[in-house]
Amino acid sequence: MDGISREARINAAFVAVADTLTKDFDVVDLLNTLVEQCTQILDTDAGGLMLVDGEGQLQLMTSTNEAADFVEVMQLAAASGPCIDCFKTGTPVSVPDIEATGDRWPAFRKTALQNGFRSVHATPMRLRGQVIGTMNLFGTTRGALTDRDIAVAQALTDVATIGILQERMIREGHIVAEQLHRALDSRILIEQAKGMISHSLSIPMDEAFALLRAHARSNNLTIRSVSEGISDRTLAIPAIVPSRVT
Repeated sequence: MDGISREARINAAFVAVADTLTKDFDVVDLLNTLVEQCTQILDTDAGGLMLVDGEGQLQLMTSTNEAADFVEVMQLAAASGPCIDCFKTGTPVSVPDIEATGDRWPAFRKTALQNGFRSVHATPMRLRGQVIGTMNLFGTTRGALTDRDIAVAQALTDVATIGILQERMIREGHIVAEQLHRALDSRILIEQAKGMISHSLSIPMDEAFALLRAHARSNNLTIRSVSEGISDRTLAIPAIVPSRVT
């Protein structure tokens, strides 16, 4: 492949990956695009990608064919293999000759060879020390990726990693914002209910709140729901007053 066509393919790969990073992008589409583009421009024969879930466990997200899928699943089941090591260390793992790995990863070695793979390169998906997965490229011939190929694989993976972490941050930020908004709404409802109880019973605001809380606890309700009932008058104020207080 001449330099111009290679550079064009690399640029196209970055554009393809970046194009998936829309406002409401599909993470699966992003990962599929990443693996497919890297497999093509780096002239490897298959690829797979593992991503860590919310509980810190690696999960297979995508692969280019059934053989790669089988090898990736085997590594996850055995918790052993170059792709697992890549995730644990956060550093690339290159295996130019799988058959020569000896007893390092016996289950992986056997399965990879049975499926026709002779080499593999695992690239970490990482950002500032946080590793969220690995992209793995398999070859049916022996030989390592060049330093330039490794740099390209890492750069493309970094773009995808930034997109995924950005999406997670936005999603988690929305959750926090929603929780804060609900908390503020609850405070307004509670203050309204306290004021109504205080005025109706001619008691201080702190005693009004104590009545709200006591009624909520004794009826297995939230203070917000009781306050809402008081505010919209679906719950009568006398109903929350213990008989000994009336």
